[in-house]
Amino acid sequence: MDKRKQKEFLQLYEPVHERFERFCRARVYGTMDFRDLMNETLLIAFEKFERLRSKEAFLYYLFGISVRLLRNYHQRIKERLSMADHDRHIEDPWSHPQEEADVVFLHRALSMLPEEQKEAIILFELSGFSIKEIAEIQTAGESAVKQRLKRGREKLTEILTFDATTLTKERTHE
Repeated sequence: MDKRKQKEFLQLYEPVHERFERFCRARVYGTMDFRDLMNETLLIAFEKFERLRSKEAFLYYLFGISVRLLRNYHQRIKERLSMADHDRHIEDPWSHPQEEADVVFLHRALSMLPEEQKEAIILFELSGFSIKEIAEIQTAGESAVKQRLKRGREKLTEILTFDATTLTKERTHE
């Protein structure tokens, strides 16, 4: 193993570790363990490290790899499992029990959004990226990102309001 390559990789990774972990946690909720996505992404990123064009874009490089891995993973899941199996929930050891139900509803609602809207909301609201950074990640204009955020929030409000109304109606009929 090339020690210089390993050292350079770690120097780039250490400052972005927390942001990358938050991104992975938010993206995989309910489908796989975020650590699996992180490990697989880092393995691929290290193997193809020579292809990185700009050291400043390292975090975006990791995001791109993880998004592709997730897309492939979800495609395999859809091919193998029925929708009922696909909706299963994986426990998050860092969550608090009282927040669990809200988190489940939020992630189910997020899964109903178009991919670009979902990714923009996760990057902006959960991972703390700026609109400019999201535009770079999504290779889109800032106005497109703002529109995705606006439409995504509106759709989430609609979905979550509908779910709450439906849940209330179901409880009153019991």
